[in-house]
Amino acid sequence: MKIKTYLKDVHNELVNKTSWPTWSELTNSAIVVMIASVIISAIIFAMDISFENVLGWVYEKLY
Repeated sequence: MKIKTYLKDVHNELVNKTSWPTWSELTNSAIVVMIASVIISAIIFAMDISFENVLGWVYEKLY
């Protein structure tokens, strides 16, 4: 009986008390996340390449 009451409360919470984003808000948020992911991955890629070049230069000078 407790499980049935719990499930009814969960359903009531999701249907009546939760504010869901509109389709345009959801699309805009997804675009922002995709752009931020591309920018962050480009920064990490640039850092990786620069560290590789710097360490390659250091090791070349040492050995």
